[in-house]
Order: sequence, then C-alpha cells, then structure tokens
Amino acid sequence: MAHDVPPLTPFPLDVLLRRIALEFETRNRIYDLPTARYWKPDPDVDLSFEFLGRPAATPVGPAAGPHSQLAQNIVLSWLAGARLFELKTVQIIDDLEIARPCIDMETVGFNTEWSQELKIGESLEEYVKAWMIIEILKRWEPLRPYLGRDTGPFVFDMSVGYDLAGISSPKVEGFITAMLDASDEIERLRPLIPDAFGAMRDLDFGTRVADTVTLSTFHGCPPDEIESITKYLMDHHGLDVIVKLNPTLLGFGRVCEIVQQQLGYEHIRLNRQSFTDDLQFDRGVALIEELRSYAKARGRRFGVKLTNTLVVENHKGFLGDDPMYLSGAPLHVLATTLLDELISALPNTFMVEGHDGDVQVSFSAGITKENLSEAIGMGVRPTTVCSDLLKPGGYGRIAPMLSRLADDMRAVGAYSLQSWRTHEWNVAKAAGFRGAAHAHMVAMLSGDLNSIYHLTGNEKLPRHVDHNLEMWGCVACNFCVTVCPNDAFFRLPTPKSMDVPGRQQYFVLAEACNECGNCMVFCPEVGDPAQIKPKIYLDPSRFAATVDQGFLVAPSGSGFTITASEGHESDVTRLAEIFHADEGWPIPLK
Repeated sequence: MAHDVPPLTPFPLDVLLRRIALEFETRNRIYDLPTARYWKPDPDVDLSFEFLGRPAATPVGPAAGPHSQLAQNIVLSWLAGARLFELKTVQIIDDLEIARPCIDMETVGFNTEWSQELKIGESLEEYVKAWMIIEILKRWEPLRPYLGRDTGPFVFDMSVGYDLAGISSPKVEGFITAMLDASDEIERLRPLIPDAFGAMRDLDFGTRVADTVTLSTFHGCPPDEIESITKYLMDHHGLDVIVKLNPTLLGFGRVCEIVQQQLGYEHIRLNRQSFTDDLQFDRGVALIEELRSYAKARGRRFGVKLTNTLVVENHKGFLGDDPMYLSGAPLHVLATTLLDELISALPNTFMVEGHDGDVQVSFSAGITKENLSEAIGMGVRPTTVCSDLLKPGGYGRIAPMLSRLADDMRAVGAYSLQSWRTHEWNVAKAAGFRGAAHAHMVAMLSGDLNSIYHLTGNEKLPRHVDHNLEMWGCVACNFCVTVCPNDAFFRLPTPKSMDVPGRQQYFVLAEACNECGNCMVFCPEVGDPAQIKPKIYLDPSRFAATVDQGFLVAPSGSGFTITASEGHESDVTRLAEIFHADEGWPIPLK
C-alpha cells in the first residue's frame, strides 16, 4: 500500500445505515452477518456482569484490535452478542506506517499491528457512529425476532497508550474529553441519519460514550510511567482504569518452560530483551497494591488486564516486520498462569471467587468457545476476544461462545455468572486446587486439556488446493468474507447468464481493506484475495491514487456507473451484469 494513501477510509454514517436497511431487506443480513449468527438472550440464564461498576449484558466483546477500530466492526460484534467493547488503542502518533501483511492466524496467532490506523478525529467519529448505530438498532423493530425485545446494556471502554506525554497531549486529551461528552459529535452526525431510520433521527442518544479506560502499556513501559499515567487518568479525567499487564511478568525462564517445553512450541523464539525491559513481577505486585489504594482513596475503581501479547522473533518471515506478537492458545496458558500467581501473591486483592478483593480482572488471551466457560469460572470479567474472531466464521463465532457458556451453566444449575463462579471454585477446591485458575492452569499444562493447547493441537494448517486464485471464480469457501475484521469483502451470486466460473463472485471494498493479510492466510487457493479479487472503490480520490486494478462505482441518476483502472476496462461489463442482478449491488451510493 502506498504510504501517501491512508490505510482505511471510513464509510459515512448515512452509508452505513442505508446499507443496513437495504441489506436486511434484500438478504436478511447486516454487513454480511446472517441472522442465524445473531445473539438472542436466554431468558433462563443471566450472563450479565458489571465492568468497573457499569452493567453489561454479556461478559464477552472484542479486544482492542482490528475488530474495534471501525464502526461496522463494532456493530457486527454487538449483533453477535458482544456487550463489552474495548475500543482500538488511541495514541498521539496517528500516522503510523505498519508493514504489511500484519496478521497471521495460520496456526496460533501472530501480528505486528498495534495501534489505531486512523487519525484521532476519525477514531472518535467511528466510535460515536458505532454508539449511535447500536442505539438505533436496539430499537429497530425488524430485529426484534432475532435479538429479542431487550438486548441489554453495553459498555464502550476506551484504550489509550503509550506514555504520559502522549496521553496528556492536546490531541489525546481532546479525544478522551469528547468520549466523555460526545454531544457535539452526535449533533454533527445526527442529520446524516437516513430516512430508513428517520423515526429515530431525534433519538436521545446518551452523550457519555465511554468513561472507563484500559491503559495499554505495550512492551517496555517503565513501572513509574504506568503509575503516573494511571493516576493522571483518574485525577485529570475522573476515569476508572484497567491496566494491561504483559506475560513477561512470569519471567524469561518460566515462559520458556511453558511455551517451549510443556507446550512444545520449540520453534517460537522468545525475545529476551523484552523480559528485561518490561515490568518485573515483584514491582508489578507493589504497583497493583499502590494503584488499588490510590483508586480507593479517590472513590475510583481499578483493575488489571491479562494479558498483552508476547514479543517473539519473526521466525516465519510472512509478516512484514520484526519482532512480532504472539497470541492464541499458548498465550491463554501464560495469562492463566500469571493470574494464578498474582492471586497467590496478593490474596484477597482481586475480584475473584474465594477472595474478598475489589481489583477487577479483565482477560484477553486465546479465548474460544471451548474455554470461555473455564475462563469466566476463574472469576475474570470480562473476556475479550481477538484471535478467534480472525478464524473462519469471524464475528459469527461470538454467539456460539455465549450459547456454550449458557449451556454449561444450565447443566449444573447455575443461572447467573456469580453462581457459575461459585460452582467452579467449589469443584476446584474439592479436587485439591488453590482455586479455579490453578485448576485450569494444571489441566492445560499437564492434564486433560494439554492436547488442546500443545503444539500438536495447533499445528494443522488451513486447507489449500493447488490452484492459482483468479479474479473471477474460486472455490467459494467464503473464508475471505468471514476472516476479514473490517468487513471489506462481500459476495454476490453469479448470474446464470454469465459465462464465468463459480457460483459466487467475491469483491473487496478497497476503502475498508488495510491489507492485513488474514484473507491470504485462509484462502485455499494460491494468491492474495485482497489484491486479486475486484477492488471496488466508492471514493474517487482513493480510486485515482490506485496503481493496481480497481473499479470506481459512482452514483448516476437512479443507478450507478463503473469506471475501471487501466487495463481492466473489459471487466466493467461483467461487474455491471452482476451488480444489476436480482441479488446485486448491496451498498447504497446516495
């Protein structure tokens, strides 16, 4: 991607809402997510919890990452059942040049992207747009059969980084202030609500979009800096704060033992310097005690998040930068181990079963449908997800997670998260463990869950066929649609009259594609779908800047025109025929 072209061009509020109305009417989908993957609350099982005192209807949501950067991403998570949204980290440097590709979920998980790819003002607008769309959809009658009449409360949690100078700068301070009172932004956007939702144009949107923050300390942030930032956010902005901790707290030797010896990932090369630079365990324990006391004295709430990703060397050579950051199954084991050690070092400090603590523990490390119940049973609240949503199924994987959790709870007669946590604590203690976190850790390292987290359970590669990917036609697996965190792909049926291969044709919304590479990882054919499939532009300036194949779709009278980049004029006729078919062009242009 050329550096003079922004990696993402967000869609305006009116386009996002008109797409919802049209797509739901013609396809019974929203942003390509079918209604079968929407989450409808179970009236018998209460999955609600409090995040730093704020109610949320489920304990699951996207982690600060690729799924919480654009408005449509956040809306997709909400439809699927997320009710706690850790928004993409905002920092003062908002013109990053991230090498591509930057996401590799082939087996476990690696990435090199780490902060917002939008200007700070654009990030603010995306979060406010998502806030407004969710409030509209909560009241939209056509969704009642699929979501129920009460979708429950949700929470937006800011994420900021990475040092006090940046966080206290006018740019980031202005962002935080606007999230605390978004009235100006809401009133600026309100006139863009289209006629399809005209009845809600005067809706009394809450203006306090977020009043909590998860501090992203990233890697190598000094403990005094973490302390200063946390106190600044509490005192200057009146925020309740979660501090994200790194798995390096376990120490180089312990992490080597877990990752390379007990779990078998001998090929993963740890970065020893990152362990030296990061917060050390004893200092981390003291920091938690200090910030807990500081928050309590000021009537604020404080918590920790386990964990950030793990710095490793780029041994694969696929991602465009070095080092890279490990997530997924091995990180889940590390985060659980760290939780158990912190509970042991600080008894009666954390808000987990068996302890009378008030420090909330947020958790984000390899959460899947298979381990969500155990994670919640450890006492963590909430669990945020990233790696699993980058696998085939994408956002549609959230609702099955919640269903499995509800089923597991119902099976033991637990109808609230508190009763589930109590059950898991009692089972663990009866088996001789220190608590539920200890029991889960032992099961993963040497017990009946080891095969799930060991290399042998995570080395199977995605399916591939010996065929080069082409612009027209493919195996139609739909993986590119579901693994894209930005909803940049869409598919349309091939008209029967067309002489092109494949029952479905796939297209890329170029403005929503940041070339992360995840579609290439999972595409069964050889090639990069983001580059090979027709790249559709809605923004004339973005189209003019492209040096690759692309097609500008622009409004014209009651329809639209299609302009091709040089050398692809012959494909315009095919595009026009597909887009004008019965299930054609899905995105309103005006």
